[in-house]
Amino acid sequence: MRLSVDALLFDSDDTVVSMRLVARGAWRQWAESYGMTLEEVMARVPVHGRPASAIIADLMPADQVAKAVRRLEDAEVADALAGNVTPVPGAADLIASLPADRWAVVTSGTRRVAEARLGQLGILPKVLVTVDDITHHKPHPEPFLLAAERLGVSPSRCAVVEDSPAGLASGRAAGMTTIALTTTQAADRLEADVTVKDLTAISAHVSQDGQLEITVG
Repeated sequence: MRLSVDALLFDSDDTVVSMRLVARGAWRQWAESYGMTLEEVMARVPVHGRPASAIIADLMPADQVAKAVRRLEDAEVADALAGNVTPVPGAADLIASLPADRWAVVTSGTRRVAEARLGQLGILPKVLVTVDDITHHKPHPEPFLLAAERLGVSPSRCAVVEDSPAGLASGRAAGMTTIALTTTQAADRLEADVTVKDLTAISAHVSQDGQLEITVG
């Protein structure tokens, strides 16, 4: 599949940053500090593609949420700074091929956590949209619409790269082309214009007329 767009908008976790080492360790540590197991947390509430604050709000009394979110954030940052961060295959090469004003990272995580993880990989987006920047999180279109606005491009000229159903729904709602990665979900659970295994299946270059030409698959 070939696409001609103005910008690529990436989710962070399990789209650019592989979370197999990081997230489960931090969440397990957090859950156990509150007398739960990670498995219990995942069984009780939807987890994937949601902000930590929303997940924790479903698990904890309202007056304990802010402190619990901060505890998890501290653990996630510590894990990242300890070097437990790896890129999704193909992430470094694809992002290195993109001009700085043609891509953004749009994450449901906080800015502090996102910058710690991306910074460890040397991936420094000119535009980074986090849960701290928005009123409505994915699957609402606001996060991706804000990224397009900050890049100065039309939403209809953007392609979203995501691994979660909520993220892909957000991209669709924003009127953008969607590319799904099967890094965390089976292909039949992902509604997208095209689905691939990871970022090694995507390449990009800027054409002579200034278009960002994407090859997928």
